[in-house]
Amino acid sequence: MLSGIRLGNIMVDCDNEQTLCEFYHKLLGWEKSILFGRPALSKDGIVFLFIQEEDYIPPTWPEEEGKQQKQMHFDFQVPNVAEAVEYAQALGARRTASDFGGNEWVTMIDPAGHPFCLCAQDNKA
Repeated sequence: MLSGIRLGNIMVDCDNEQTLCEFYHKLLGWEKSILFGRPALSKDGIVFLFIQEEDYIPPTWPEEEGKQQKQMHFDFQVPNVAEAVEYAQALGARRTASDFGGNEWVTMIDPAGHPFCLCAQDNKA
């Protein structure tokens, strides 16, 4: 291990950085700012930066051969999954056609096409 390495920022590619930043700001309630000339959200040392890419292609979920694959996704723990799903939908997210989480989580798609999950909080943590 190399001493001093820590997670800096999580860069999220999208087709409209302002729109996606605003979506996650409303969903998460994190503080908005501008970092490195990009819209950003932060809380407790975690920073999301949003970058608009002209050739952005949203991932396909569930994955399909020959189509853009997701590279990663966010799992957000929430106190009430059903309420969180309803709120995310009101902000512009959509629920996926395929759902594998049962009562434990629901997979959603953000306005830029990224999958993310709303997961039941682990009250042991």
